[in-house]
Amino acid sequence: MLRALLYILPLALTIFAFIDCLNTPEDEVKHLPKVAWIFIILLFWVVGPIVWLVGGKQRHARAGGGRAARTEWVAPDDNPEFLKSLRDEKAADESLLKDREADTGRREEEPGKKDRDEQQDGGEPGPDKS
Repeated sequence: MLRALLYILPLALTIFAFIDCLNTPEDEVKHLPKVAWIFIILLFWVVGPIVWLVGGKQRHARAGGGRAARTEWVAPDDNPEFLKSLRDEKAADESLLKDREADTGRREEEPGKKDRDEQQDGGEPGPDKS
């Protein structure tokens, strides 16, 4: 069992480092081009992955002594951008509602206006004019 572990552990480390290198953006790779790091990881399959993990990629230090900082995510009720978007949507909805009410009022007035116009012209009121 111990002999199998001596082969499986470096192989797993090589696979992990290879996938990590492939998924790393080019601007976060240090010292060498990304293609060179891939060759180093695959050719030197015990030392290459360790070198990649230690010095090949820019690592971002976490704030707060190793604990993840919550600077990127803010609750919706504390996020000023989200609250502003709600106010903007509310204003847009209110203006749309006013436009629809005005349009409805105008449409309600049109049939009565047509009847009055027809009476003034001497015709009979109503839509069934024959």
